[in-house]
Amino acid sequence: MSGSAGLPLQERVEHPNTVERVFLSILSALILCLLLYRLAVLPELPGGAALGVWLAAFLCECWFAFMWVLSLNYKWHFVENRTFPDRLFQRFKSSEEFPAMDVFVTTADPVMEPPIITVNTVLSILAVDYPASKIACYVSDDGCSPITFFSLLEASKFAQSWVPFCKKYGVEYRAPFKYFSLSQTYHNPSSTFHQDWKEMKRAYEELAEKISETAHKSIPDKFSGEEFSDFAQVQKRNHPAIVKIINEHKGREDDQVPHLIYLSREKRPSHAHHFKAGAMNVLTRVSGVMTNAPFMLNLDCDMFVNNPKALYHALCLLLGFESEVQSGFVQFPQMFHGALKDDPYGNQLKVLIKHLMPGSNACQGPMYGGTGCFHRRKAIYGQQPLERPLTKNGPYNYKLANGSQNGRCGIEEALAAIFGGNQPLIESALRAASEGRAVIDPSSSRTLSSSLEAAIAVSACDYEDNTLWGKQVGWDYGSTVEDVMTGCRIHSSGWNSVTCLPDPPAFLGAAPSTGPDTMVQQKRWATGLFEILLSRRNPLRATVREKLQLRQCMVYLSVLLWAARSVPELCYAILPALCIFTNTSIFPKITDPEFRLPAAVFFIFNIYILLEYLLCGLSVREWWNNQRMARILSSTAWLFGLLAVLLKVFGISDTAFELTRKDDLEGAPAEAGKFIFDSSAIYVPATTLLFVNMTALALGLAKTVMEMEAAAYVGELVCCAWVVMSFLPFVKGLFRREQYGIPWPTVCKSGTAALIFVCLCRQFSN
Repeated sequence: MSGSAGLPLQERVEHPNTVERVFLSILSALILCLLLYRLAVLPELPGGAALGVWLAAFLCECWFAFMWVLSLNYKWHFVENRTFPDRLFQRFKSSEEFPAMDVFVTTADPVMEPPIITVNTVLSILAVDYPASKIACYVSDDGCSPITFFSLLEASKFAQSWVPFCKKYGVEYRAPFKYFSLSQTYHNPSSTFHQDWKEMKRAYEELAEKISETAHKSIPDKFSGEEFSDFAQVQKRNHPAIVKIINEHKGREDDQVPHLIYLSREKRPSHAHHFKAGAMNVLTRVSGVMTNAPFMLNLDCDMFVNNPKALYHALCLLLGFESEVQSGFVQFPQMFHGALKDDPYGNQLKVLIKHLMPGSNACQGPMYGGTGCFHRRKAIYGQQPLERPLTKNGPYNYKLANGSQNGRCGIEEALAAIFGGNQPLIESALRAASEGRAVIDPSSSRTLSSSLEAAIAVSACDYEDNTLWGKQVGWDYGSTVEDVMTGCRIHSSGWNSVTCLPDPPAFLGAAPSTGPDTMVQQKRWATGLFEILLSRRNPLRATVREKLQLRQCMVYLSVLLWAARSVPELCYAILPALCIFTNTSIFPKITDPEFRLPAAVFFIFNIYILLEYLLCGLSVREWWNNQRMARILSSTAWLFGLLAVLLKVFGISDTAFELTRKDDLEGAPAEAGKFIFDSSAIYVPATTLLFVNMTALALGLAKTVMEMEAAAYVGELVCCAWVVMSFLPFVKGLFRREQYGIPWPTVCKSGTAALIFVCLCRQFSN
């Protein structure tokens, strides 16, 4: 779809990747040759340990080859969509013609996620470049915290000055903490600007100080009056629904601050609340009965708007195709501010984003990443693309127990079975299905206040009973990474997605800045991703029975198998040590011509990965940090994620959603960048692996010196040394104290396990 002047709102640009394809082809050929070599040598091996380790190496390398093919799928062809936001103003003659946007911000704990972080995200949304009458910002507080509500009240007062200031002077950064932290923001020759800047900076410092003081008081004296009465004697997991309109845009042209609504859904111990997915579904229903925008943006509480034209960029892709099926949702990459130099914990995923998102654009599009994503309400409501709305069979392809009847009454009855019996929500579904771009009639006398009763009703913990919420409507339940699961459902319904990479980045968030926080996040991701593989949303099943394309299935598998990768990676990391202990080998001698094959795979693969980092403008140190963290995570967080899912499958325990701590806006803590350990059992396998390889390295070097046979274990010794180098933070942790040292119980457990392993190997070799 193009603008009125015939100019497109977006264009598709394909990148040939010629140099990268050369490396990919060479590596693919070498990997295939290595597998064929393994098979060719297999019949010549004697039985026992030699055959066992060779076969284990072959199986692990088959796994690595499979994962390589999955990554090859999205690395071969890159597609970028360029947007032209200025052309939107040729298409829409007035601000009233722009489609409405509902923005969702989720927070769950005022301690783990300090309110000042949420406040900056909300202020950046309220001040974004878009007609204020067309934006509604909903904040979901799953902690039901009066501190969070108080902070938003104060932020709303500050926004009355902050939003006009940003739009008057064309401020680039709309999150106050970032704007006032940059010296260049003061460079404006206008004396009026200087005065306004000083006033705004003083007001923001007062706001931040007030929120900080309130958050540190056990019983703040400010929590009095009628507006806080709903928070009296509430418990975090046992309280009624609370919906409060903090600011309502009155429709006047001089009113520049959009709607701001606070929401804390009802929670009861007897009802499952489904973590973030449950919160997102309540946000969807509440927004449906209050503003009912056709497009919805969801952001984490720490993901502030960094590009004030972000909504315009997204709109170019939501409206810029001939068919809406091409943009069921628009995903912006998750990027970070104040990130640690050289990414010491490997959690910024810069190279993965640079390749996976443009690469998946060549398929059905990027996966839904949980934040920075614009959704079509009709896609979230479960409507399949290109179907004719409001036919006698109803607008949704669901098998309803009561069937469907002709006429509007029959359609409403069918929708009630899907969405629940709330009439305003049924009207929301009807509008989404029939018009797609319809919103509540601006000429209507309906206000946010008049929708409060319906909003509270759809926030009830039992509202979803006997409906399709969490199954085929809204955000899917059944995984701790509800985002990927929901995106897979949308893709399986026939929708495509598209990535948007504007400059500057649209949104910036905070990456974990300590080792334990990284472990928590990575374990949650690995657990949730593997849950999807074992669920009804399995992409293999969706490829066979639904509309998920094969290449898109491969994109999903490349990520869903993170937890499963831990087993072959752990096995391969221990095989060289096993060979040294049992006098066997998985590599040819260095004097044999065949040695060149595994050596070539090793060196060319690492050179290729290094080249990827350099082409992304990253340092050699960052490449190494990411490589060693991949080894560490596979034997810690990913392994425990796999175990958590297996325990769930066997009914022993259920998986839990573990919240990642967010640093405050002052920056990362002093210990950031140094590897920190705690008493968690998650560090035991990695420490054991380190002990085993250190022992094997010492024994192998001793054998080489004593037997004067330098060619015997070169391949195995290099691998053991590589593992030890990868676990260098653990080596340092053996000699450090307090939080920087590996706890003594972990050392004892790991040392005992390593000793048992070595003794068993020696016994088996005899």
